[in-house]
Amino acid sequence: MSQLPNPLEQFSLDELRQRRSAKWRAFGDDVLPLWVAEQDVPLAEPVAQALHRAVELGDTGYPFSGEFSASLSEFAAARWDWKPEMKQIRPVRDVMIGVVEALKLVTYLADTVIVNSPVYPPFFNYPRSAGLRVVEAPLGGDGRLDLEALEESFNLRTLGGSAAFLLCNPHNPTGAVHTREELEQVAQLAEKYGIRVVADEIHAPLVYDGEFVPYLSVDPRGYSVMSASKAWNLAGTKAGLLVAGEDVISELSELPHEAAQGPSHFGVMAQTAAYREGGEWLDALLAGLDSNRRLLGELIDEHLPELEWITPEGTYLAWMDFSAYGFADDVAEGGIESPIRGPAKFLLKEAKVALTAGHPFGEGGERHARINFAASQQTLTQAVERMGAALHR
Repeated sequence: MSQLPNPLEQFSLDELRQRRSAKWRAFGDDVLPLWVAEQDVPLAEPVAQALHRAVELGDTGYPFSGEFSASLSEFAAARWDWKPEMKQIRPVRDVMIGVVEALKLVTYLADTVIVNSPVYPPFFNYPRSAGLRVVEAPLGGDGRLDLEALEESFNLRTLGGSAAFLLCNPHNPTGAVHTREELEQVAQLAEKYGIRVVADEIHAPLVYDGEFVPYLSVDPRGYSVMSASKAWNLAGTKAGLLVAGEDVISELSELPHEAAQGPSHFGVMAQTAAYREGGEWLDALLAGLDSNRRLLGELIDEHLPELEWITPEGTYLAWMDFSAYGFADDVAEGGIESPIRGPAKFLLKEAKVALTAGHPFGEGGERHARINFAASQQTLTQAVERMGAALHR
């Protein structure tokens, strides 16, 4: 158990409003922002020290990623009893760029990528921008993998050619942490139908219930993309790591040389420090987030009794179903779709609470919104009280 104070309770709202990041600049100062995946925390001290030292030395040159790759291997061995070898790991700019690079290795242009909707919106956008067709294999009603739907999509994936399955592990937005049994079944189906699996495991350090199982521990033909950015709140320090399964290491020779030039120097330094020295801070964060997700359940029961939601097993995001409140997927004036609609649009206007709208997450996102509970308990309480008051007027 960490002896450090709860990182989520270190900043006041006034202090947070001085930030220049998207979370705090996109809306006015009267809005409580619980949308994009940024945490309201200070940097872990080892990370802050690494960045301060770099500034003091004028160390703002090109990145050297050897220690970064090693730090992930060490962290994975300590936390998940899984130790990828250095020859399996390559640096990339960030997780979604790493996902696209992995997809390029396992598909041909205009082939198919299968995703489990509702899912993180870039799972649709990035593959399509790379010329790939996206097919949805929706989650079950419990927010977990529907293996029957997945097998159907694997079986009917395309008229010839290759296909890949883009797995979110843990899942964003439902917070499901896939079990070893579930992942083994995915791997068996992938082998049966000739599907290659690419796993976005950016939320891997953020698990409360059960344990995180690295996908590559059950499928040596897959790929994983990881980063310290979500767990240690380092999205602004671009860096990620692409990991190949043991049986496909040779494919990494086809990775473009420029792909490894993508990470920022500060990103490599910050994330290396996080993996190597940020474990105690991470444990303090997990305790705070676990307390927050329980508080969120209590607040929903009190202020939003008709809301249906899934208690997340991992991540700091929760998926909310507002169907009982009579929402439709509305459009802006003139028939043009609004970027924020349904419950998120209503709550931004009427409650001054910013959530992430559900419709970009694909099938199952209608009348839903995602909340980020990586905030102080005071902010979280005030936000849900505002939402309840607005919905019950």
